[in-house]
Amino acid sequence: MIRSMHFLAIEKITFLYILLTSLIILYLFPQLPNANHLLINRLLIISTITTLTYINSIKDWSFIRFLRFAFIGSMLSYWYPETFEINRILPNFDFLLARWEQMIFGCQPAIEFCKLYPQEWLNELMNLGYFSYYPMIICSSFYFYFFNRKYFKFFTFSVVFTFFCYYLIFIIFPTAGPQYYFKAIGLENVNTATFPNIRMYFNTNEALISSDGHTGFFNQLVEKTQQIGEKPTAAFPSSHVGLSTLVMILVLSNRRYILLGILTPFYITLVAATIYIQAHYAIDVIAGLATAVLFYYFSILAYQQITRKFYRIVEFRTNYLKVPVLSKDEDVIRKEI
Repeated sequence: MIRSMHFLAIEKITFLYILLTSLIILYLFPQLPNANHLLINRLLIISTITTLTYINSIKDWSFIRFLRFAFIGSMLSYWYPETFEINRILPNFDFLLARWEQMIFGCQPAIEFCKLYPQEWLNELMNLGYFSYYPMIICSSFYFYFFNRKYFKFFTFSVVFTFFCYYLIFIIFPTAGPQYYFKAIGLENVNTATFPNIRMYFNTNEALISSDGHTGFFNQLVEKTQQIGEKPTAAFPSSHVGLSTLVMILVLSNRRYILLGILTPFYITLVAATIYIQAHYAIDVIAGLATAVLFYYFSILAYQQITRKFYRIVEFRTNYLKVPVLSKDEDVIRKEI
């Protein structure tokens, strides 16, 4: 029996992101050499989402519903490097961030932090924290999928919504971070607090700062990961700090204190690591912390609009703090997700 097709909240927010970025691509179309490719990929993604939704309308299986969530989540790894494919023709603003950093702190914390603590064990710990970014998000998602499926829907929506907010910022405000910018201008300029405007330099240059000589397992793992998937984009605000902070807020809001305790050491290390490995400026971290709280509340408002479930903020949180009592009947369980 075919039921009416019903798109999930995270699918609807994905459609909105596709619409907004498509308008940007069309505006920049004459300058983007791969604009056609970007637009075709969007059609393929829309087709895949629609196909999965149609299949789910025929077979109301939990596996297919989970696959729909999984597909949206997996596409985040595509949307991130794509921000560089769009913003590479726009002027870079790292020179502003580096100058603000120098004015506020009197130095470049990304340089001084690793100089002050060059120990192998600390370097390995920092890289472990940085690498724990995606495992934190994925493991928390699975936790709520198995233990609170009602909250799982809001959790995944809030995470995807926040990712898209950051990606839009990255597109319109291109910044690469110390690991790229300092390589581009040379450490001699950094040491003399000279931060030139390199404009569209990264349109044709994607070189990272060379290896720091450490040989630890997680150090090498992070380096190899960056060589494969990292691009000179997405420095301000730090999405690593923002999304990990959002996860902590979401876990705390649902009163999952044991999970919160497990995640806390990784979270603290991750925040410190973003500066230590020179992926971000200190002001990126501060902006990441602030925007995480802001996007959390925005995600509540957006979720209410999309699902048509309107509460005051306190009422919304109270509703989603409750752990739903699931019936053993499989039909009821399917309805919860």
